[in-house]
Amino acid sequence: MNPFEMVVLIVAITAVASIFRAKYGVVRRRKGEEFVGRPATDDAENARLRDELRALKDRVAVLERIATDNDRGLQLDREIEALRTRD
Repeated sequence: MNPFEMVVLIVAITAVASIFRAKYGVVRRRKGEEFVGRPATDDAENARLRDELRALKDRVAVLERIATDNDRGLQLDREIEALRTRD
């Protein structure tokens, strides 16, 4: 194989790989760059996960309030506050 054939083969392989990337929606990005061209399903999934996380945080807050409302809960309240300050 001469050098000219090798160059043509490399260009052809790169072109075919670019076509497959475009067809399957693979997006390359460099470190630190903004992610562009995300599919809409990712946005919907992220929104759903954010809502679920918000609901779970609300439930944990309610459980903390229930656990700390009685006399025995004072020790638990101190432990929870210690965990908050540690973070």
